Amino acid sequence: MLLRRLAVAVPRSTRFFCGNGSHDLASTIAELNKEMESVFGEPPPDGFASSRSKSFMGQESQLNSHVISSSTSNKFTVEELPGLSQTLGENAAGLTHVGCTGKAQMVDVSPKEISSRTATASCKVILGKKVFHLVLANQMAKGDVLSVAKIAGINGAKHTSTLIPLCHNITLTHVRVDLRLNPEDFSVEIEGEAASTGKTGVEMEAMTAVSVAGLTVYDMCKAASKDIQITDIRLECKTGGKSGYWCREE
Repeated sequence: MLLRRLAVAVPRSTRFFCGNGSHDLASTIAELNKEMESVFGEPPPDGFASSRSKSFMGQESQLNSHVISSSTSNKFTVEELPGLSQTLGENAAGLTHVGCTGKAQMVDVSPKEISSRTATASCKVILGKKVFHLVLANQMAKGDVLSVAKIAGINGAKHTSTLIPLCHNITLTHVRVDLRLNPEDFSVEIEGEAASTGKTGVEMEAMTAVSVAGLTVYDMCKAASKDIQITDIRLECKTGGKSGYWCREE
């Protein structure tokens, strides 16, 4: 009966539900008790608000304890740390550019065997119908798009160690960049190959070659369209080194 009278006499207030902690909750309950006393002329039964307050605060304390120890606060419990360290150790084992302290490092390749190494990479530049026909007809204002991009790609391969911080400065024995117009999707298909004889691979040189060539195609054509896309930059094949031969499976 008391609860029914309270629901009628006291309008619903958002302050009953917006407490930020146990202190705010206790203050809200105290205010509620005072309002009930002023309305009904007597305080509420002792077991009403106090028991619910204790129950809620107990649940809140348990919830806060769980949140503090969870990963949402970027902290972990003592029990979780060994498993976390083991996981990080397993992942870091395959990352040669990460040292034992977790900092970036340039790999020491001096113990490696010298071998003949090659790598092939590719990418695609989607021009759109209008730009495609301009390139095909060699009517772009900046000149021969494919020829300029070819030279840019070769030059990019030779500057890979300058562009990619942890790449070694190696001597390339061969760089090839080919560009082909594809009328089916109005694109330029780019393939790059790099070769070297040494102690480290040339995958990054091949991928840098096609990336720079693709960016050059965009630069040569951007006046005609800003909607050009460079897509699917990827390694296709590599040989040499400890890992030996690898080729992408289609």
